[in-house]
Amino acid sequence: MKSFSALIAVAGLAVQASAHYVWPQLISGGTTTDEWDYVRETNNFQSLGPMTDVTSTDVRCYDSTESGTASTLSVAAGSTIGFTVSGNPANLYHPGVVNVYMAQAPSGTDVADWDGSGDAWFKIYQISAVTDGGSTITFPATGMSSVTFPIPSELPSGQYLVRIEHIALHVAQSYGGAQFYIACGQVEVTDGGSGTPGPLVAFPGAYTGYEPGILIDIYYPIPANYTQPGPAVWPAS
Repeated sequence: MKSFSALIAVAGLAVQASAHYVWPQLISGGTTTDEWDYVRETNNFQSLGPMTDVTSTDVRCYDSTESGTASTLSVAAGSTIGFTVSGNPANLYHPGVVNVYMAQAPSGTDVADWDGSGDAWFKIYQISAVTDGGSTITFPATGMSSVTFPIPSELPSGQYLVRIEHIALHVAQSYGGAQFYIACGQVEVTDGGSGTPGPLVAFPGAYTGYEPGILIDIYYPIPANYTQPGPAVWPAS
């Protein structure tokens, strides 16, 4: 069975060059924006390749080599927004999980000029794995061509980064094997509430790469359970 696991991993490596993707568009009000209008252009906008170093500042928005030209989209608290997937193929091809984080720009700072540093990020949405005690593990995000989620109605008004990540786990058996497909959109939240988002984390810092949901063999032995990386979703309800 271990040899079978190794074969699966080799197969995953063989297809990964043709199964990469990016998140170039925001979805709001049922409308899909143009590519990179409100999403910061990522380093992989041409190569489509993932980032794998969770200790790098690129784990924030994966945009260190690109100029900041994105605009900021107005969205209402309580509304639904999302990101589209573009690539070869144009879906979340690899088995893995999704996390969506937000971070409010510091007072007096335009979100377009902010790098997302510090303990500012909180999770608002996730799509985890489904397990049944060791017989099977499935990944509901696999094959999605877009991911939509609600902006919490409790979220205070202001300018925010919205960070989406798909953590692909097909070759995550060794440290650094998990593949992160990341993008950050820029939004101005209106009609907000009075909630206090948290817990807050920093990127880098939120992940070490050794978390059981990041360093994991999903093939053998099949995991009996799965622990989603990162903090709990806010708000808990």
